[in-house]
Amino acid sequence: MTNNNSATRGVFYVHSAPSALCPHIEWAVGGVLGIAVNPDWTPQPAQAGTYRCEFSWTGSAGSAASMASALRGWNHVRFEVTEEPTAVTEGARFSYTPELGIFHAVTGLHGDIMIPEDRLKASAVRAAMGETTLENEIDKLLGKPWDDELETFRHAGDGAPVRWLHQVV
Repeated sequence: MTNNNSATRGVFYVHSAPSALCPHIEWAVGGVLGIAVNPDWTPQPAQAGTYRCEFSWTGSAGSAASMASALRGWNHVRFEVTEEPTAVTEGARFSYTPELGIFHAVTGLHGDIMIPEDRLKASAVRAAMGETTLENEIDKLLGKPWDDELETFRHAGDGAPVRWLHQVV
């Protein structure tokens, strides 16, 4: 039974996927949300032969993590999924590229990335030991490598329609 306090919403973006994978993405995400997912797929101009879609969703807290888990490791797919915080849960952002894998960040009320203290301390230690620079570590904590790779695909989707999907919770 779902607690109404754990109802949340978010946005799911597929930045690029070959046409053969589009129905599989719909089934995987629909399985998480418990509803049929039929987004409007449009050609992705940033990569010939691929398609993009985006839709807003409503569901249980943790749905973004479940969607990201369902699709992580899929070659030739680039996606992002966000989840808004609730009164009892923090928000989340997941980004995925085949080259970089999955990025996860906890997000605050306004979408800002919240970096846990232990991760920040570990990054400072790695930089102090000369393994890397603090700038590189902070970039990784903020997901900059994923943002850099996805930026071209995001701009190619500017002006695309957003579709709302709702789950009874």
